[in-house]
Amino acid sequence: MPAEPYRWRPLAPADLDALMAVAAVVHPTFPERRETFADKLALAPDCNFALEGEGGTVAGYAVALPWRAGEVVALDAVYGALPAPCDVLYIHDIALLPAARGRALAGEAVALLVATARRRALAQLALTAVYGAEAVWARHGFREISSPHLRAKLALYGDGARYMVRMTEA
Repeated sequence: MPAEPYRWRPLAPADLDALMAVAAVVHPTFPERRETFADKLALAPDCNFALEGEGGTVAGYAVALPWRAGEVVALDAVYGALPAPCDVLYIHDIALLPAARGRALAGEAVALLVATARRRALAQLALTAVYGAEAVWARHGFREISSPHLRAKLALYGDGARYMVRMTEA
């Protein structure tokens, strides 16, 4: 199925209410406050994208920020500043409303984020896979990294959470 009428564009502060509506549908078990997304957008505006659908509606989003390898971005956290040094682009979330799925739009979002990481001279992307989605992320070039240090940090995402990385040249 073609991607039309959808297109990825930079996320804007005016999109945050629509982003929250998408998050409520896609991630009801991982609720986050609007302020957490506003913080990520303020810290790294070039790393956040909205999926625009018909009539300019927001049908999905991709939220990422520069971070430290081996560190997990906490759920519902406001940071106020990026850690130093940042050596990965951490994908906090890619979420699509059901009507936008099955159109290769998640793959487009990954490609946007890979390009963003390259522009920022970050050699890796990282994420926390939830809902048993590690096989989906593996198809996009991500591989699981496991360590006792990470297990403790992943606990806030639930039992099945997995930390995964991908090189920007993968």
